[in-house]
Amino acid sequence: MRFESIASGSSGNCIYVGTEETHVLIDAGISGKRVEEGLHQAGLDGKDIKGIFVTHEHIDHIQGLGVLARRYHIPIFATEGTIEGIMETRSIGNIDPELFYMLRKDQDFVFGDLSIHPFTISHDAKEPCGYTLTDGAKKVAVATDMGTFTPYTVDQLQGLNAILLESNHDVRMLQTGPYHYMLKQRILSDWGHLSNENCGVLLSQLLNPDMEYILLGHLSKENNLPELAYAAVRLEIDMSEAPYKAADFDIRVASRNHCSEVLTV
Repeated sequence: MRFESIASGSSGNCIYVGTEETHVLIDAGISGKRVEEGLHQAGLDGKDIKGIFVTHEHIDHIQGLGVLARRYHIPIFATEGTIEGIMETRSIGNIDPELFYMLRKDQDFVFGDLSIHPFTISHDAKEPCGYTLTDGAKKVAVATDMGTFTPYTVDQLQGLNAILLESNHDVRMLQTGPYHYMLKQRILSDWGHLSNENCGVLLSQLLNPDMEYILLGHLSKENNLPELAYAAVRLEIDMSEAPYKAADFDIRVASRNHCSEVLTV
Protein backbone atom coordinates (compact mmCIF):
# COMPACT_ATOMS: atom_id res chain seq x y z
CA MET A 1 0.00 0.00 0.00
CA ARG A 2 1.00 3.62 -0.56
CA PHE A 3 0.16 6.44 1.80
CA GLU A 4 0.61 10.18 1.21
CA SER A 5 -0.47 13.30 3.05
CA ILE A 6 -1.27 15.78 0.30
CA ALA A 7 -2.27 18.36 2.91
CA SER A 8 -3.02 18.17 6.60
CA GLY A 9 -3.88 21.08 8.84
CA SER A 10 -6.61 23.34 10.11
CA SER A 11 -6.73 25.01 6.68
CA GLY A 12 -7.26 21.87 4.60
CA ASN A 13 -6.90 18.08 4.59
CA CYS A 14 -6.44 15.47 1.89
CA ILE A 15 -4.81 12.04 2.19
CA TYR A 16 -4.08 9.56 -0.60
CA VAL A 17 -4.13 5.80 0.05
CA GLY A 18 -3.72 3.25 -2.70
CA THR A 19 -2.69 -0.12 -4.01
CA GLU A 20 -1.73 -1.09 -7.56
CA GLU A 21 -5.44 -1.62 -8.25
CA THR A 22 -7.34 0.87 -6.09
CA HIS A 23 -6.63 4.56 -5.45
CA VAL A 24 -8.70 6.60 -2.99
CA LEU A 25 -8.66 9.92 -1.18
CA ILE A 26 -9.58 10.51 2.42
CA ASP A 27 -11.16 13.99 2.36
CA ALA A 28 -10.68 16.73 -0.23
CA GLY A 29 -10.39 19.88 1.83
CA ILE A 30 -8.05 21.78 -0.50
CA SER A 31 -8.37 23.08 -4.04
CA GLY A 32 -8.67 20.64 -6.91
CA LYS A 33 -5.41 22.02 -8.30
CA ARG A 34 -3.51 21.18 -5.10
CA VAL A 35 -5.05 17.69 -5.02
CA GLU A 36 -3.87 17.11 -8.58
CA GLU A 37 -0.36 18.31 -7.69
CA GLY A 38 -0.23 15.86 -4.82
CA LEU A 39 -1.44 13.01 -6.97
CA HIS A 40 1.18 13.80 -9.61
CA GLN A 41 3.83 13.21 -6.95
CA ALA A 42 2.45 9.68 -6.63
CA GLY A 43 2.44 9.25 -10.41
CA LEU A 44 -1.35 9.64 -10.63
CA ASP A 45 -3.99 12.13 -11.64
CA GLY A 46 -7.65 12.68 -10.81
CA LYS A 47 -8.83 10.07 -13.31
CA ASP A 48 -7.09 7.39 -11.26
CA ILE A 49 -9.05 8.09 -8.08
CA LYS A 50 -11.83 5.53 -7.66
CA GLY A 51 -13.50 7.10 -4.62
CA ILE A 52 -13.34 9.89 -2.05
CA PHE A 53 -14.06 8.89 1.54
CA VAL A 54 -15.10 11.87 3.63
CA THR A 55 -14.63 12.04 7.40
CA HIS A 56 -17.08 14.91 8.01
CA GLU A 57 -18.60 17.96 6.39
CA HIS A 58 -16.43 20.79 7.75
CA ILE A 59 -15.03 22.91 4.92
CA ASP A 60 -11.38 22.05 5.60
CA HIS A 61 -12.30 18.49 4.63
CA ILE A 62 -14.58 19.10 1.63
CA GLN A 63 -13.45 22.36 -0.03
CA GLY A 64 -12.33 20.66 -3.26
CA LEU A 65 -14.91 17.88 -3.21
CA GLY A 66 -17.34 19.49 -5.65
CA VAL A 67 -14.67 20.32 -8.21
CA LEU A 68 -13.21 16.82 -8.19
CA ALA A 69 -16.59 15.10 -8.25
CA ARG A 70 -17.82 17.18 -11.19
CA ARG A 71 -14.56 16.96 -13.14
CA TYR A 72 -14.01 13.23 -12.80
CA HIS A 73 -17.40 11.89 -11.68
CA ILE A 74 -15.75 10.34 -8.62
CA PRO A 75 -18.02 8.46 -6.18
CA ILE A 76 -18.21 9.97 -2.69
CA PHE A 77 -18.51 7.74 0.36
CA ALA A 78 -19.56 9.00 3.78
CA THR A 79 -21.95 8.44 6.65
CA GLU A 80 -25.57 9.52 6.28
CA GLY A 81 -25.06 12.57 8.49
CA THR A 82 -21.93 13.64 6.62
CA ILE A 83 -23.68 13.33 3.25
CA GLU A 84 -26.47 15.51 4.58
CA GLY A 85 -23.92 18.08 5.77
CA ILE A 86 -22.08 18.07 2.43
CA MET A 87 -25.29 18.64 0.48
CA GLU A 88 -26.11 21.61 2.74
CA THR A 89 -22.73 23.27 2.02
CA ARG A 90 -23.44 25.65 -0.84
CA SER A 91 -19.88 26.91 -1.23
CA ILE A 92 -18.71 23.67 -2.87
CA GLY A 93 -21.33 23.86 -5.61
CA ASN A 94 -23.78 21.25 -6.83
CA ILE A 95 -22.82 17.58 -6.73
CA ASP A 96 -24.80 14.90 -8.53
CA PRO A 97 -26.75 13.04 -5.78
CA GLU A 98 -26.05 9.78 -7.61
CA LEU A 99 -22.35 10.11 -6.72
CA PHE A 100 -23.07 9.69 -2.99
CA TYR A 101 -22.86 6.30 -1.30
CA MET A 102 -23.72 5.87 2.36
CA LEU A 103 -21.39 4.08 4.76
CA ARG A 104 -22.33 2.68 8.15
CA LYS A 105 -19.85 3.12 10.96
CA ASP A 106 -18.25 -0.05 12.29
CA GLN A 107 -19.14 -1.95 9.12
CA ASP A 108 -16.35 -2.94 6.71
CA PHE A 109 -16.77 -1.77 3.13
CA VAL A 110 -14.95 -3.68 0.40
CA PHE A 111 -13.79 -1.35 -2.36
CA GLY A 112 -11.59 -2.86 -5.04
CA ASP A 113 -8.84 -4.69 -3.17
CA LEU A 114 -9.23 -2.49 -0.09
CA SER A 115 -11.36 -3.13 2.97
CA ILE A 116 -12.32 0.23 4.46
CA HIS A 117 -13.65 0.54 7.99
CA PRO A 118 -15.33 3.75 9.21
CA PHE A 119 -15.26 4.24 12.98
CA THR A 120 -16.81 6.80 15.29
CA ILE A 121 -14.86 9.89 16.32
CA SER A 122 -15.78 12.61 18.81
CA HIS A 123 -16.19 15.91 16.96
CA ASP A 124 -18.81 18.63 16.54
CA ALA A 125 -20.06 17.49 13.14
CA LYS A 126 -23.21 15.63 12.06
CA GLU A 127 -21.82 12.06 11.95
CA PRO A 128 -18.02 12.17 11.74
CA CYS A 129 -15.76 9.16 11.36
CA GLY A 130 -12.18 8.08 10.97
CA TYR A 131 -11.03 5.32 8.62
CA THR A 132 -8.81 2.28 8.63
CA LEU A 133 -7.87 0.75 5.29
CA THR A 134 -6.30 -2.62 4.61
CA ASP A 135 -5.34 -4.64 1.56
CA GLY A 136 -5.21 -7.80 3.66
CA ALA A 137 -1.48 -7.52 4.27
CA LYS A 138 -1.00 -3.96 5.51
CA LYS A 139 -3.25 -1.60 7.45
CA VAL A 140 -3.25 2.20 7.64
CA ALA A 141 -5.49 4.73 9.38
CA VAL A 142 -6.53 8.37 9.22
CA ALA A 143 -7.76 9.65 12.59
CA THR A 144 -8.17 13.41 13.03
CA ASP A 145 -10.73 15.86 14.46
CA MET A 146 -11.12 13.98 17.71
CA GLY A 147 -11.85 15.90 20.88
CA THR A 148 -11.12 12.81 22.91
CA PHE A 149 -10.54 9.09 22.59
CA THR A 150 -11.89 6.05 24.40
CA PRO A 151 -11.02 2.34 24.67
CA TYR A 152 -13.21 1.94 21.57
CA THR A 153 -10.88 4.29 19.66
CA VAL A 154 -7.82 2.41 20.81
CA ASP A 155 -9.41 -0.88 19.76
CA GLN A 156 -10.24 0.47 16.28
CA LEU A 157 -6.62 1.49 15.71
CA GLN A 158 -4.82 -1.70 16.61
CA GLY A 159 -2.51 -3.58 14.26
CA LEU A 160 -1.53 -0.59 12.13
CA ASN A 161 1.44 -0.25 9.82
CA ALA A 162 0.96 3.51 9.36
CA ILE A 163 -1.24 6.25 10.75
CA LEU A 164 -1.96 9.91 10.27
CA LEU A 165 -3.06 11.01 13.74
CA GLU A 166 -4.24 14.40 14.91
CA SER A 167 -1.82 16.53 16.92
CA ASN A 168 -3.79 19.74 16.63
CA HIS A 169 -2.64 22.18 19.28
CA ASP A 170 -0.29 23.09 22.06
CA VAL A 171 -2.56 23.78 25.03
CA ARG A 172 -0.55 26.74 26.31
CA MET A 173 -0.42 28.38 22.87
CA LEU A 174 -4.18 27.92 22.52
CA GLN A 175 -4.97 29.29 25.97
CA THR A 176 -2.84 32.41 25.49
CA GLY A 177 -3.54 32.88 21.79
CA PRO A 178 -5.88 35.16 19.83
CA TYR A 179 -8.96 32.92 19.59
CA HIS A 180 -12.05 34.10 21.45
CA TYR A 181 -13.07 32.26 24.61
CA MET A 182 -15.87 30.14 23.13
CA LEU A 183 -13.68 28.88 20.29
CA LYS A 184 -10.92 27.96 22.74
CA GLN A 185 -13.44 26.02 24.83
CA ARG A 186 -14.74 24.25 21.75
CA ILE A 187 -11.26 23.13 20.69
CA LEU A 188 -10.42 21.94 24.21
CA SER A 189 -13.73 20.08 24.62
CA ASP A 190 -14.43 16.42 24.01
CA TRP A 191 -15.95 17.50 20.65
CA GLY A 192 -12.95 19.52 19.49
CA HIS A 193 -9.39 18.47 18.68
CA LEU A 194 -6.59 16.39 20.18
CA SER A 195 -3.72 18.27 21.79
CA ASN A 196 -0.12 17.30 21.20
CA GLU A 197 0.00 15.60 24.60
CA ASN A 198 -3.20 13.63 24.09
CA CYS A 199 -1.99 12.57 20.65
CA GLY A 200 1.10 11.13 22.32
CA VAL A 201 -0.95 9.37 24.99
CA LEU A 202 -3.17 7.75 22.37
CA LEU A 203 -0.26 6.86 20.14
CA SER A 204 1.48 5.13 23.03
CA GLN A 205 -1.40 2.65 23.06
CA LEU A 206 -1.20 1.95 19.34
CA LEU A 207 2.50 1.23 18.89
CA ASN A 208 3.48 -2.20 17.67
CA PRO A 209 6.58 -3.76 16.10
CA ASP A 210 5.05 -3.49 12.61
CA MET A 211 4.32 0.26 12.79
CA GLU A 212 6.39 1.73 9.94
CA TYR A 213 5.26 5.36 9.72
CA ILE A 214 3.56 7.85 12.02
CA LEU A 215 2.39 11.17 10.60
CA LEU A 216 1.27 13.85 13.03
CA GLY A 217 -1.49 15.77 11.31
CA HIS A 218 -4.14 18.48 11.41
CA LEU A 219 -1.83 20.95 13.18
CA SER A 220 -3.36 24.32 13.97
CA LYS A 221 -1.70 27.21 12.18
CA GLU A 222 -2.28 29.57 15.12
CA ASN A 223 -1.94 27.23 18.10
CA ASN A 224 0.88 24.83 17.29
CA LEU A 225 4.31 24.48 15.77
CA PRO A 226 5.68 21.39 14.02
CA GLU A 227 8.61 21.20 16.42
CA LEU A 228 6.31 21.44 19.44
CA ALA A 229 4.06 18.67 18.18
CA TYR A 230 7.01 16.43 17.38
CA ALA A 231 8.72 16.97 20.75
CA ALA A 232 5.55 16.64 22.83
CA VAL A 233 4.44 13.41 21.17
CA ARG A 234 7.87 11.85 21.51
CA LEU A 235 8.01 12.84 25.19
CA GLU A 236 4.62 11.26 25.90
CA ILE A 237 5.72 8.01 24.25
CA ASP A 238 8.97 7.94 26.21
CA MET A 239 7.11 8.63 29.49
CA SER A 240 4.41 6.03 28.85
CA GLU A 241 4.31 2.43 29.99
CA ALA A 242 4.55 1.20 26.41
CA PRO A 243 7.42 -1.21 25.79
CA TYR A 244 8.80 1.13 23.12
CA LYS A 245 10.60 4.44 22.80
CA ALA A 246 9.88 7.19 20.32
CA ALA A 247 13.23 6.57 18.65
CA ASP A 248 11.99 3.11 17.63
CA PHE A 249 9.60 4.66 15.10
CA ASP A 250 9.62 6.90 12.04
CA ILE A 251 7.61 9.89 13.31
CA ARG A 252 7.00 12.82 10.97
CA VAL A 253 4.89 15.97 10.95
CA ALA A 254 2.50 16.32 8.01
CA SER A 255 2.55 19.77 6.45
CA ARG A 256 -0.47 21.91 5.65
CA ASN A 257 1.24 23.35 2.57
CA HIS A 258 3.40 20.57 1.18
CA CYS A 259 2.91 16.92 0.33
CA SER A 260 4.63 14.28 2.36
CA GLU A 261 6.82 11.69 0.74
CA VAL A 262 4.78 8.90 -0.85
CA LEU A 263 5.22 6.21 1.79
CA THR A 264 5.13 2.52 0.92
CA VAL A 265 4.00 0.18 3.69
